[in-house]
Amino acid sequence: MPTGGFPATLFGMSQPKILIVDDNRVNVDLLKAQLKSFPYTIDTAYDGEEALAKIHQIMPDLVLLDLMMPKISGYEVCRAIKQDKETQFIPVIIITALSELDDKIKAIELGADDFLVKPFNKLELVTRIKSLLNLKALHDDVDRSENILFSLAKALEAKDVYTRGHSDRVAHYSVQVAKALGLDEKEVEILRKGALLHDIGKIGVKEDVLLKEGKLTPEEMAHIKLHPSIGYEICKPLKSIAPCLCCIRSHHERVDGEGYPDNLPGKDIPLSAKIIAVVDSYDAMVTDRPYRKKMPKEDALKIFEKEKKNGQWDVTVVEAFLMMIRKQNETK
Repeated sequence: MPTGGFPATLFGMSQPKILIVDDNRVNVDLLKAQLKSFPYTIDTAYDGEEALAKIHQIMPDLVLLDLMMPKISGYEVCRAIKQDKETQFIPVIIITALSELDDKIKAIELGADDFLVKPFNKLELVTRIKSLLNLKALHDDVDRSENILFSLAKALEAKDVYTRGHSDRVAHYSVQVAKALGLDEKEVEILRKGALLHDIGKIGVKEDVLLKEGKLTPEEMAHIKLHPSIGYEICKPLKSIAPCLCCIRSHHERVDGEGYPDNLPGKDIPLSAKIIAVVDSYDAMVTDRPYRKKMPKEDALKIFEKEKKNGQWDVTVVEAFLMMIRKQNETK
């Protein structure tokens, strides 16, 4: 184990990167001196503008941030870090001479992960850095695991000319429908991930069945119908994907209870799965498949208009989807 007190494997082969942001060079030099005996790569910035540029340039694992700076204050830097999806999980420790409670509360409300008032104890500083770096490393490990699943799903689609880009399109349209239905940002993100992974279970489907031209036999159809359950089992061990599992397992359920794999009645099908069911069906209709040629988009929309009350899809979702497509067509 290295001097820093956490396994090197947490950050792979590289040292954790710490960005020190303070307009006072004496303070910067002091922090660098206190951290020089630890296995960190240290970079510096002397105002808010430089800090934001360097954050996107080097993607640090932690930021030590002063509040009172020229050009852009530490408050604004903190807000920018935490509102950007690419940087929001970078831990930020506020280091400042300000001791008023209001200043601390404001920084915490902007997303700061910790707060140290100058002068601070070296041991306290290092202990808090270690703790937040450990949390960041664990998050990065989860993120890598998720990315492996997404890459696997893309690789699966890339092998099949008929479904290439399918999950990306389903995710895109599902997000638009979700926003139209008023889902909040967190729910939309869960839906987006679930849509990207909804067909990952097809990795367990025989290729000669998946790519068969013409009608499937009852046995082959039963085999294909296993893919939502297979996808569910593939993704279930990763806890961060847990909120998305219903999208993967239930995107072929029907409101009339005739879907699979669980024959859920409409009231028990999660809204996210209902959204994917509509968008997935539409994309399947308007793209070539081994068993048939694509149909014109206008014909596909007519099917939804005709069938929306016959039990397969949720009426509210279908109406939101049709309205979205019409608006897009009007703007073209």
